[in-house]
Amino acid sequence: MDFATAVDRHLAAVTDRDLDTYLKTVHEDVSLVLLDGRLVEGRTAVGDLHRDWFSDPDWSWHLTQLRSSEQGDTGIALFAVDYDDVDANGKPYTSRYLLGLTFARCGGDWLLIHDQNTPTP
Repeated sequence: MDFATAVDRHLAAVTDRDLDTYLKTVHEDVSLVLLDGRLVEGRTAVGDLHRDWFSDPDWSWHLTQLRSSEQGDTGIALFAVDYDDVDANGKPYTSRYLLGLTFARCGGDWLLIHDQNTPTP
């Protein structure tokens, strides 16, 4: 599988809330930096976080790819994200952030090794 296809597969799994496919795209030693700066490490912990997020039916996102680069066994993809959700009081909100995904080629597969979420003004 080429890098672009791997990124598409990963993002489709998130959009579809498909945890099994999502986890197949994630490296065992993955790190995830959330919008509030918290760090989540390891496939199990990242999978648990995504299980909870995927169970929320209220959110949606629209991604615009800003950059993609493949260098040897490393690939990065950067997206602008418009994220829509509903807060705990039922009030809709939108947030914007940058999503940086770093993948490593492991054998014939590209696996997510780092997921960085950065708020934008």
